[in-house]
Amino acid sequence: MDAEPEVLDELRRLRTRIPQLTGALAASVDGLVLAQDTAGVEPEGVAALTAAALGVAIRLADATGQGDFRELLVRGVHGYVATYAAGRGAVLTLLAEDRVNVGRLHLEGRRASSRIGELIDEAAPRAEPPRARTARTATDTTARSAPLRTRTARTPASPRSAANARTTTES
Repeated sequence: MDAEPEVLDELRRLRTRIPQLTGALAASVDGLVLAQDTAGVEPEGVAALTAAALGVAIRLADATGQGDFRELLVRGVHGYVATYAAGRGAVLTLLAEDRVNVGRLHLEGRRASSRIGELIDEAAPRAEPPRARTARTATDTTARSAPLRTRTARTPASPRSAANARTTTES
């Protein structure tokens, strides 16, 4: 990727602006590392896990009618993992200490992901050259209008299993 040095510079500037960041990486939506500034974690593993979480986040946003994916925040006992959309085919993942100002994390993460997305989109070759428009038949347009969706029928939970189900919010 031609933009790797510029993306790495942006990651380093981001870590300077937010001292509580412990890592930053840009990855493709398929889980390939594009640039990284991390210590103490395996960037390839984080990128792969980010791709998996991204898939779930996209489906959740779609299923609930929230629109296109923008960001994902995970809070653990020792800190945060924040993932932001970066252009057409990449994401920015930030690792931060628990004491980070989450508002500042979002502000800087959104700005950086926008810049990184521009860099990556400019450097990426067009996957498909523009095609000349041709007339379509009615069957062509209806067959491609929307993907088919299937849902599995759910059986209601028995009263006993619902009574035994417990959740906890202790921290």
